Amino acid sequence: MNRIVLKNIAKRFAREWIFRGVNLELQANQAYVILGSNGSGKSTLLQIISSFLTPTKGSVSYYDGANELAIEEVYKHFSIATPYLELPEEFTLLEVIAFHRKLKPFVNHISNEEVVEIMGLTKAANKALSNFSSGMKQRVKLGLAILSDTDLLLIDEPSSNLDAQAIAWFQDLIERYKQNRIIVICSNHIKAEYAFCEHEIVMDDYKQKPQK
Repeated sequence: MNRIVLKNIAKRFAREWIFRGVNLELQANQAYVILGSNGSGKSTLLQIISSFLTPTKGSVSYYDGANELAIEEVYKHFSIATPYLELPEEFTLLEVIAFHRKLKPFVNHISNEEVVEIMGLTKAANKALSNFSSGMKQRVKLGLAILSDTDLLLIDEPSSNLDAQAIAWFQDLIERYKQNRIIVICSNHIKAEYAFCEHEIVMDDYKQKPQK
């Protein structure tokens, strides 16, 4: 996947329009940040981009070169890290990584042990995730998403539960593995989360915007 086209996207919950008139073209080797306060619809837009959520109006098209991908093929091409996606806490870290590998291969065929090392969680490799701190769980989510061999990387509020050292780790990891990908970040205007992004998508621009 090297291009995603959103045409006149709108989303409504009950009688309230969350946003309207979103027209975007997302390209490979580019990073985008969706900016907005809580409740602005940025996470909803991210879910629409991922194909998890269907827009009320408009269309999303995914392309691999000149060929349009079928919607059921999209999941193979993206990885995602969000606060609302839970980890299997009864699994150890190595078990989670092994399970994830069955769904999405890792970049450069790195081993499970290398994934643990890159996450900075070597001492916790055989511990159940139920014993992890919130910051450690966030490292796991980010590591699994970024280290997956995917064309589309989606991350919602990456600095959640991370201290300054862990945020620096996230920034370094993105820099190392951003090539040839479409990257979309959601942020509450926390610059450290999206300093690497070339493009800003501001949700306030799509509030009550009339359809064309």
